[in-house]
Amino acid sequence: MQKQNWLITGVSTGLGRAFAQAALDAGHTVAGTVRSEEDRRAFEELKPGDAHGRILDVTDDHAVSDVITEVERGVGPLDVVIANAGYGLEGTFEETPLAEVRRQFEINVFGAVATLQAALPHMRRRRRGHLMAVTSMGGLMAVPGMSAYCGSKFALEGILEALGKEVAQFGIHVTAIEPGSFRTDWAGRSMTRAARTVDDYDELFEPIRAARQKASGNQLGNPAKAGDAVVRIASVDQPPAHLVLGSDALRLVTTARAAVDEDIRAWETLSRTTDFDEGAQL
Repeated sequence: MQKQNWLITGVSTGLGRAFAQAALDAGHTVAGTVRSEEDRRAFEELKPGDAHGRILDVTDDHAVSDVITEVERGVGPLDVVIANAGYGLEGTFEETPLAEVRRQFEINVFGAVATLQAALPHMRRRRRGHLMAVTSMGGLMAVPGMSAYCGSKFALEGILEALGKEVAQFGIHVTAIEPGSFRTDWAGRSMTRAARTVDDYDELFEPIRAARQKASGNQLGNPAKAGDAVVRIASVDQPPAHLVLGSDALRLVTTARAAVDEDIRAWETLSRTTDFDEGAQL
């Protein structure tokens, strides 16, 4: 495997750390972004000389651009960029304050967009590269109590799909990484939870919240194996536009997409009634 230069946001813990570790183990060079000096030092200790830590807040657009420009010059031309930084926001739609919804999109969507936009011109000039972002199985299906999170991941999915079609002409690949439930801190200390204020949702939502908290630390997904999977698709000539990770994600996404297909089929006749008699077909 040819040695590559990677940049991954959010490598202090979780899947971001697993992706970085797998890439380092495969012999690649990784620039990883963190939020503190302590985390920067800890990351660089993973593999001195190949692990390069950078402190970054992905909501600071100018800082994102500056870091990627500096990494391109100081570490090397980037072959793979993974916009991984993000977090989960749990809460029913009615109970989640609008400010928290905005913050969810600011990090999960706009932080990822800033990262990919900053890296793209460099890859476009070289006519090669692989842009990835971590969405979620929640970008292809939705569950009660995660409307803001799923909304942010659905938005990112749409951006990535359009982006992939725009940059394929330049030899640049785009992949949405769609993990299921992995054994990280995502559902534990890393989860932000909106306060409960409407008891009408108790019967539906309280068991969901309790089950998620109980499962935290015992999830089916193995982060190290997710890292290996991502390293694998970064080495192939035709990587997927969508990479679902985990058997639970496969099951839930497949079921959700079948339900959408069934709705389309069931209401196909009505859908066709809204056309003019003549007009341009897309």
